[in-house]
Amino acid sequence: MLRFLKIVKKKINRNKFARWEKKRVRPMLSSIFCGLKTHTQEKKTYPPKIEFYPFPYYHCSRFNRSHMLCVEKIGGTSMSSFADVIQNIILGKNQKNSLNNRIFVVSAYNNVTNWLLEHKKTGEPGVYSAFSSHGDYASALDQVLAKLLEINKSLSKLKLSAEADKFITGRIRQTKNYLASLADVLASGYVNQRDVLLAAREILASIGESHSAYNSADILNNLGIKTELYDLSGFEDAQQLTIDERIRQAFKSRILSKSLAVVTGYCKGTEGIMREFDRGYSEVTFSKIAVAVKADEAIIHKEFHLSSADPNLVGTENAIPVGFTNFDVADQIADVGMEAIHPKASKPIENAGINLRIKNTFEPEHPGTLITKNYRGPKARVEIITGTDKVTMIDIHDPSMVGEPGFDLGIMKIFSEFSLSYILKCTNANSITLAIWEKHLSAPFLKALKKPRWKIRIKPAALVCVIGSNIAIPGVLARAAKALSDSNINIDGVSQSINQVNMQFVINRRDYKKAVAAMHKSLCEENNQEVITSGGHPKR
Repeated sequence: MLRFLKIVKKKINRNKFARWEKKRVRPMLSSIFCGLKTHTQEKKTYPPKIEFYPFPYYHCSRFNRSHMLCVEKIGGTSMSSFADVIQNIILGKNQKNSLNNRIFVVSAYNNVTNWLLEHKKTGEPGVYSAFSSHGDYASALDQVLAKLLEINKSLSKLKLSAEADKFITGRIRQTKNYLASLADVLASGYVNQRDVLLAAREILASIGESHSAYNSADILNNLGIKTELYDLSGFEDAQQLTIDERIRQAFKSRILSKSLAVVTGYCKGTEGIMREFDRGYSEVTFSKIAVAVKADEAIIHKEFHLSSADPNLVGTENAIPVGFTNFDVADQIADVGMEAIHPKASKPIENAGINLRIKNTFEPEHPGTLITKNYRGPKARVEIITGTDKVTMIDIHDPSMVGEPGFDLGIMKIFSEFSLSYILKCTNANSITLAIWEKHLSAPFLKALKKPRWKIRIKPAALVCVIGSNIAIPGVLARAAKALSDSNINIDGVSQSINQVNMQFVINRRDYKKAVAAMHKSLCEENNQEVITSGGHPKR
């Protein structure tokens, strides 16, 4: 191939050769080099023994990415370190060729949505709680505004203009007017309270992303990087558009190759993005945009790698970036709260055949983890140990259950009535045990489960999961159980489907951290390759 290029270069004008090479040869070479081992990577790149590296060619210095269309989502913690975002994500090494054909979907700065709604993890009340309880939401909004202006002040060194303060001050003022109108309508008693409160959540949620997107576009333009702002919040737009319609309208006939695009993670729609997806809405916006513009790749930039386990539980030095996996695995880890991407956001990308990459904002040279539709590890290995200690087990025992067709249909109807789904299900002749999130357990739900013959047992518990795209081999389940046994941890329940992508263990809640560390050490740290070569047993 190289000899052929030298001959062609001698025959034609140098400038013509450069254009021909860029348009014709580079895409052809990319398809070849994509599937070859990348010899330029450092030895610490994981996994070290896998010979097939399907990284897109723009990870190789010999190519540029100027003709690829990428949609990239930047998380809230990363947005709060915007100087790193500019240096590591937007510019990077190949500055000349990375400033076009890129759409950045931005989250609100860290904690802003918590202030506006409620804290995602602790439930600490925010502005929405004050509004829904008929409290002083105006003062709560003033407190949030003061914090947002402090964020702006911290960004002044990045050339954020004074107009940014005027923008967010005006947005908060208008929000107060909207909420006051909603409060009047609510007080009339003529409308459904739930609909009004949902509308208030939509309005409040939109503020954080509008603030961060405006600031980002302003900073980049002031730094000489041509950037166009796409505010999908529709704050002063009365058009009755669905989320998909608003996205299509925003990107219709836009030439993305001429500038960067910065887009709000919140998108207004008649169906209500908060109503449909709650706090995962920014990833849903990101997903829908990727599908609408037919992106070549979708990338999520987080403050951490998608790793083999939580570094806080197994140690940063032991947590290994996954490298490659598939959407099925992504769904499994999302089901227990370790989200690579919101499950409802991943489906459109998966169905459209768009690959998803999870990258660490603070390690820009690392290619991250590539999630594809049909990936299966070339060699069997456990990819992720994860779980949660925030579940409750519900055991339903009935001696007459055995052999009774459709018995669990009655249970599922109750779950459906309360809009609940379960994470795990174990059965035997007379018992059905289900795991649900502890926060979803309620007195009315338990009351509905109490039937004349049903004996209900409730137990706080933890789940530990062994997950991988290629773990359907003898010995993995045995080694996982042995790791728990060696750590003196009792197993209360086990679940695994015939698909064999996720092995779930129910254990005592107090043993959760110890269990993750033990299973990670046994299955990921010590014998990752030995499981492959010895049929599930460590090499002697």
